[in-house]
Amino acid sequence: MLQSRLQTNANETGFTLLEVLLAIALLAIALPVLLGLRNFDLDLQDRASELTVATLLAQEKLLEVELLGQYAIGETVGEFRHVPLGAQPVTHTTPRAVGYRWKQTIAPTPLELIREIRIKVTWPRAEREESLEVSTYVFAGRLTF
Repeated sequence: MLQSRLQTNANETGFTLLEVLLAIALLAIALPVLLGLRNFDLDLQDRASELTVATLLAQEKLLEVELLGQYAIGETVGEFRHVPLGAQPVTHTTPRAVGYRWKQTIAPTPLELIREIRIKVTWPRAEREESLEVSTYVFAGRLTF
């Protein structure tokens, strides 16, 4: 019995040094690529989050302009610091949309009583500035029935 066990151990083979080195080389190539993809994924997730915030802020500003009902032609700029219209005031103020700025443009259209409202939201991202723009058309006249 001892004799047969010794013979089976002698017949078994393990990994050679070449196979181990090849496996380590493959890992050395694959791991940095996978980590780079993970970093790229995190960057895409940050950008998607920023675009979502910018879109919601632009829609909020657009709705605010529509609710005010004042459509004087021109440009206005500002930051998102105040509490939006219709929101409940809070006792403590926290910074709101830090770094995000807006530019509102109300322009005439070929139709005299129709105005185009454009809201452009900009924010810093790395070494450059990102922006998003939304627009709508509103009736600027008085409704009479």
